[in-house]
Amino acid sequence: MALSPEERETFLSEPRVAAFAVDAGEGRAPLTVPIWYQYAPGEDVWILTGLHSRKNRLLQAAGRFSLLVERVEPTIRYVSAEGPVVDTSPATVEKLREISARYLPAEKVEGYVDFAWKNHGEQVVVRMRPERWVSSDLGSI
Repeated sequence: MALSPEERETFLSEPRVAAFAVDAGEGRAPLTVPIWYQYAPGEDVWILTGLHSRKNRLLQAAGRFSLLVERVEPTIRYVSAEGPVVDTSPATVEKLREISARYLPAEKVEGYVDFAWKNHGEQVVVRMRPERWVSSDLGSI
């Protein structure tokens, strides 16, 4: 059964690892990788990625991407959101801290942020405006 707009936005706002997909060019399947993301209902989705990464090069060429999040308990539920890249800007330590706090235990955030900021290279924040949604709750098994 399809989710209502409110249900799908609430589900997408939960801290789940997403499957990120972007067009990888002619003769290639989409690049699909797990990724952390940030979302609040009614806002744009954003991710962090390396400035010089393949993912960012493909994003800039394609101009759009999709995310798929799912769960299997207590029911099988998924939400996919797809849309255009609406902004790319340099990452800040504050954005890195925000997204890290979404996924890591509080006591691990600062250590991870310090390590990532020093070792992951230049990062960018890429914002996507969801245009198309696919969602369902398939019930329990």
